[in-house]
Amino acid sequence: MEGRCGVLGDPIAHSLSPALHRAGYAALGLEWEYDAHPVSAGGLEVFLDDLDDSWRGLSLTMPLKREAVGLMDTLTDRARLAGAVNTVVLAGGERAGDNTDLPGAMAAIRERTSADLRSAVILGGGATATSVGLALVDLGVTTIDVLVRDEARAAETLATLGAHPSAPRVEVGVLDAPEVLVSDIVVSTIPAGAQSESLIARCALVPVVFEALYEPWPTPLARAATGRVLVSGLDLLVHQAVLQFEMFTGQPAPLEAMRMAGRLALDARRDLDEGTPS
Repeated sequence: MEGRCGVLGDPIAHSLSPALHRAGYAALGLEWEYDAHPVSAGGLEVFLDDLDDSWRGLSLTMPLKREAVGLMDTLTDRARLAGAVNTVVLAGGERAGDNTDLPGAMAAIRERTSADLRSAVILGGGATATSVGLALVDLGVTTIDVLVRDEARAAETLATLGAHPSAPRVEVGVLDAPEVLVSDIVVSTIPAGAQSESLIARCALVPVVFEALYEPWPTPLARAATGRVLVSGLDLLVHQAVLQFEMFTGQPAPLEAMRMAGRLALDARRDLDEGTPS
């Protein structure tokens, strides 16, 4: 075995990251290991301290992205700006924190559309909303409306987006307001169960839909996006994983092999859920 990597979070059993990274290793003939490890909030420091020299990198998901910031030896500018780390590169006893959600989101959007994006609506106000929002500003968005149920829980996201050097206009609103949304792109970071019929109707005129979830799929919002540009959570996951793969291994990532592995893993889960023989 040449190196060990893994994805940490809680819950973590649903993660597609092992399927993506392992497919990348197989495509390049690398004898690397990548597993999912359940780590709850407050447990990241202990996990990091127990790692040996065989470890090369970690992917972090909720609830660890913000917790990791204070545990790194170095941070990239984008991780510092986002206030969140989803990638830890381990080398020479040092922990380097990065955030590949930002460039991953940019790549995912630009793979699906070249439209000029100036205004955005983001549903939800957590770490994913922050990262995608920053990516949108980097793509040229100048106004962002963050829609949430509890404005207080979005305070950190609003502050982070507003602190971007481009100084976008950032405002907060409520998810269940009646007004139809007018924007170049809508990004959903909320659970599928929170996507009510009234909310979906509010988003009906937005030409680009970015659904950050990849499971369950399609979400109500994604299903209603027929005829419009749809960026999926799998698009985001694959593009950010490609960047992680290259940081961990130092080799170009096989994008299509990793994407196909993600699709196959999702298809297998749906077959299992539906009782379909595979």
